[in-house]
Amino acid sequence: MYINIHTHTPPGKGEWGLQNLNTPGELKSLPGLYSMGIHPWYIASAHWEKQVLVLQTQSRDERVLAIGECGLDKVCTTPFSLQVQVFQAQVEWANSIGKPLVIHCVRAWEEVLALLEEANIRVPVLFHGFNKNTQLARRITGKGYYISLGKAVERPGMQDVLRAVPANRFFLETDNAELSIGEIYQLAANALSIDHNSLALQIQKNAETVFGNAVLL
Repeated sequence: MYINIHTHTPPGKGEWGLQNLNTPGELKSLPGLYSMGIHPWYIASAHWEKQVLVLQTQSRDERVLAIGECGLDKVCTTPFSLQVQVFQAQVEWANSIGKPLVIHCVRAWEEVLALLEEANIRVPVLFHGFNKNTQLARRITGKGYYISLGKAVERPGMQDVLRAVPANRFFLETDNAELSIGEIYQLAANALSIDHNSLALQIQKNAETVFGNAVLL
């Protein structure tokens, strides 16, 4: 069984997947498990407060296991000050509802880490799509947060990151990559010089720590 912590497609056979919804909306009869948040790319400048209210309503659904992806992105066109407001609102909401946070961060690591500390974050925090260096990975995991790696684990530098972080502080994901979650697991297992099953059991344990009984394997 594969844990796919961040995907934009329904999970395949033998896969426990957390599907991401970049903008909050009504789930209706959608099957599956979700993370739901206001991505910095999709903040509606004139209506962001309404987006937050919709998120607060819809994310109470038991199928929504996490808030996000949300965060800060210095490359996108959304005004940075507005990104900060919307991110703070989502951090506060995650704290109040007791659901983990899935973080999107591009060139704003200091700001994101500072805002999480200021908010006295009390829920698990997961930085998805991590593709930076070992020093930053150790800093993040040293704070008790998690990192999730995807297709980037093909790169030798990211394999070094994987080997450097504690086994109980990382996840794997497909995001929107063409690689399957099984292929990403194999890359990670090779990098760590462990067998496929041992890796799967460790990540299952990590998921149970974060999501509890929602991880029904």
